[in-house]
This record gives sequence, structure tokens and C-alpha cells, in this order.
Amino acid sequence: MPRAIVCLLDSVGIGGAPDAESYGDVGSNTVGHIAEWAAAGKADRAGLRAGALHVPNLDALGLGAAIKLSTGLLPPGLSDAPKGGRFGVGREVSKGKDTPSGHWEIAGVPVPFEWGYFPQTVPSFPAELVEEFIRRADLPGILGDKHASGTDIIAELGQEHIRTGKPICYTSVDSVFQIAAHETHFGLDRLYEICKVAFELTAPLNIGRVIARPFVGETPETFKRTGNRRDFAIAPPEPTLLDRNAAAGNSVFAIGKISDIYAGSGVTHKIKGTGIPQLFDKTLEAMEMAGDRAFIMTNFVDFDSEYGHRRDVPGYAAALELFDSRLPELIAKMRHDDLLVLTADHGNDPTWPGTDHTREQVPILVFSPALAQGEIGIRSTFADIGESIAAWLGLAPGRHGKSFL
Repeated sequence: MPRAIVCLLDSVGIGGAPDAESYGDVGSNTVGHIAEWAAAGKADRAGLRAGALHVPNLDALGLGAAIKLSTGLLPPGLSDAPKGGRFGVGREVSKGKDTPSGHWEIAGVPVPFEWGYFPQTVPSFPAELVEEFIRRADLPGILGDKHASGTDIIAELGQEHIRTGKPICYTSVDSVFQIAAHETHFGLDRLYEICKVAFELTAPLNIGRVIARPFVGETPETFKRTGNRRDFAIAPPEPTLLDRNAAAGNSVFAIGKISDIYAGSGVTHKIKGTGIPQLFDKTLEAMEMAGDRAFIMTNFVDFDSEYGHRRDVPGYAAALELFDSRLPELIAKMRHDDLLVLTADHGNDPTWPGTDHTREQVPILVFSPALAQGEIGIRSTFADIGESIAAWLGLAPGRHGKSFL
């Protein structure tokens, strides 16, 4: 009986979407620009890697061919002659370049509304929101109140936070309210508690997520975010692929931050993990546990959080190569009628100005021992991914998207 596994390579975009101009992202190309950087032999001061981008397993499944289909250009070191599976390009119809929009649409539910955002001013948050948050969460005040990179603002305000007990609150161009606090000095449970308060207050503003960002360390040099991040998210507006498969009596394994992104809806097995190696291990473990018609979905967040937002090109390249090196392990564990889908939710070009996501098309790489090789073209919505998986698992068609299988 069939099963489906989705490895979502968070932010691994492959070229600007048709509406990229509206987002200031014309010319962005996450994987393409990383490949160009690597081929040019740019200095890698961290000593992470050297030479052309080496992702032979992703390339064999059609990564290079998908980038060429998306942009018209083949990045250096990649091939336009895949050796197995089907490849194509995903194009998002939801209005945004944020995590929930991409994930929901991949699971068959495009976002039908505009998210709320906080202005790029200082302060960023409405005064009445801050006042009510401080009152209801019983806080001495907040720090930050601006757009910022998470690592930068923790380095800037972490010591003051420890001294005063005031949480660090910040946002970005995404629809988020983020709260950073020290795991021991402030307390992890206390951080989750105040995030719940913030979520209740920001939901009426259509803010997609409140994110708990715990960290440890005692100085700006030693501050480090931990794997205990938690997202408090608005639930999808209608049943996603996860809900539909669970309703049919089948298992849904949500690995990494997947459960948070879907507000826990449709999840039967929630599995946490941190870092690409551990998330890969958890995916392999889920494959061992999963029965017939199970759906496994893993978000590999490091591409986005550790390398894209930090504009770390060599780190991003090394992460792609690390993931690629583990891919044969997953394929070796697949049953004859298992379906593997490798895709992304948006871009985050580490060569691009700023520190935010980029509005890009994404790769759709599909493999099964039971599936013939071929091209699926440029899909007009990410929802085609969800509908293809639904068809593979024997579920009834949803309202959005069309299967390419």
C-alpha cells in the first residue's frame, strides 16, 4: 500500500516568480546564485567547503533541470539531464513569501486572504498592543519593538533582557511577532506562556505566527538560540492534506516545525528535531514506523534560519551538500510504492540584499520506484503538490490544484 514522504527544504528557491517585482525580488535565485558563487571559487573563510556545488543526488532527481525550466539558465556544476523521477517547478498563488502560505498551499490550501504586517518603523508594534501584552502577561516591559534579525537583536539586547526580565520582541517583513527570552534566566515555560498571550492579541490583526525564540549563554559572544523554538500559528482556513489523510484513518507524521505551521491540525505523530542530520534521522525513523497510506512531512528549517536569513552563502552551500549526501539513505528505505517529494516553500537568496525571504519559484522533485521518469512542467499553484500526494494515497480530490501523476 502506498505512502508519501515530503522533504521540505525550507527556502530552497530556484528563481524569481512572475510577480517577484511586487516584492522587490526580480533576479533572485537561491540555488542558482549559490552554484554561481561556488563555481567562481569565492573565499570560504569558515573552511566549510571548496569548489563547485556538489549535489549529485538532487541533480539526478532533476534539480538542475528544474532550475533551467524556471529561469532558462542552467547553473554551473548542475545537469539538465536527470536520471530518475519527475521534475518540475512550483509557482505560488498565495500572496506572500512567508512560511505558512507556502506550506498551506503545498498541502492543498492556498491562502485566500492578506496577512497582517507590522510597519518598518521604530517602534513597530501598536502602543495599545504592547500595553495590553505587558498587562496580561504581567511583564515589566518589553525590549526591541522593531524589525530585526533574530541573532543580531539577541546579541544587542540579550544582557539587558537578563538584567531586567523584559522579553525581546521583534518582527520582520513576514507576518510574525517574535519573542526571544533566555531559557534559564527567564524560563522556557514562561516564554511559551507569554507567547500564548501574544498570539491571542495578534490573531485579530491577521498576524500569522507568534514565535518563541529561546536562547542560552551569558554574553553577546556566547548567546545561541536553542532547538526549543515554538510557533503559535493561525490554523489553515480549510482542511489540508494532513487533515484529509488523518480523517481517512491514516497516520500523519509531522517532523520539525511542521506541526506548529499547521497549528497541529491533522497531525497524528508530532516529532521534534534540530539540525539537518537529526531531522534526517527522524525522517528515517518515521519511515520505519509508518504504516500503509501514511504521510510523512519534514521541514528542514536550517537552510532558511541558519543560512538564508544570515546571508551565509558558504554555509548554505555546505547545508545543501550535507542534505544531498544523506539522500541515498532515504531512497534505500523506500518501498516500491512509496512516493518521495522534495520541494520548498519560498526562496531566501543568501546573495540578495537584506535578510528576508525572496519571492521565488520552487523545485518539485518526485521519485518512486513505481514511477516513470519525466517532466511535470511549471505548475500554476503549489496545491498541485498536495493533490498529487492525495491521489497517490487514494484520497478524494480537494478543491484546489490538480495532480501531475
